[in-house]
Amino acid sequence: MSDKDQSYIYGRNTVSQILESNNPRINKIFIPFSSSGASISKIFTLAKQNKIQISKMDNRKFKDLENRIGCQHGESQGIIALKELVSLLNDFELFEYALANEKNPIIVALDGIEDPHNLGAIARSVECSGATGILISEKGSSPITPTAVKVSTGALEMIKVSSVGNLHNSLKLAKDMGFWIVGTDMDAKRNYYHDVYDRPVILVIGSESKGMKSNIKKLCDDIIKIPMKGNIESLNASVSTAIILFERLRQQSA
Repeated sequence: MSDKDQSYIYGRNTVSQILESNNPRINKIFIPFSSSGASISKIFTLAKQNKIQISKMDNRKFKDLENRIGCQHGESQGIIALKELVSLLNDFELFEYALANEKNPIIVALDGIEDPHNLGAIARSVECSGATGILISEKGSSPITPTAVKVSTGALEMIKVSSVGNLHNSLKLAKDMGFWIVGTDMDAKRNYYHDVYDRPVILVIGSESKGMKSNIKKLCDDIIKIPMKGNIESLNASVSTAIILFERLRQQSA
């Protein structure tokens, strides 16, 4: 397996969450001799259960590894894992899986989300709210980086993810398969809590600075907004996504 097929992740909670998933795909774990505590013991136990090798390193070598992967000293919390990149589906597989496993699924489509922190936070909200997964536009969007995986605390390992070269074509395919395309725009007339979640939905979240692209906006069957009273023009993309996804969950649970 080549380096381009693997990635480093770090952080005790992140590594532990991924080890607890059905298919962790972690190849090796690096821990300095000085690391200890209940969370490290738990990782040792989970690694043994998954037959994953743990390499203990002296502190100097571990610090060198932190520097090599661009991790600030201490940010790793004394745990780094080498893993395969997130397993990706094509768009058809993602839509087919969603329709086969839930009556009214929701998938979040990211139209130019550039910040890996936002990508990770959105993935976390997707997993926690029971949404199926994420459809990522490759053009102008953050790739799935170790930072995104860490911020997601393992959610990117648990949800379904598809990365596509042409989001417009993928959304057209979704419409043909029965999905309702719901865009987000602060100038929309309908609020996010209106009844738009009683069918299969693709929720489009636009870029942090420019919103949805015009050609994507034209494809939307509905456009919603989150009403605000403050002076700041818009919410962070990950916050907006969370608000909408948990409103859908509230409606489903009512």
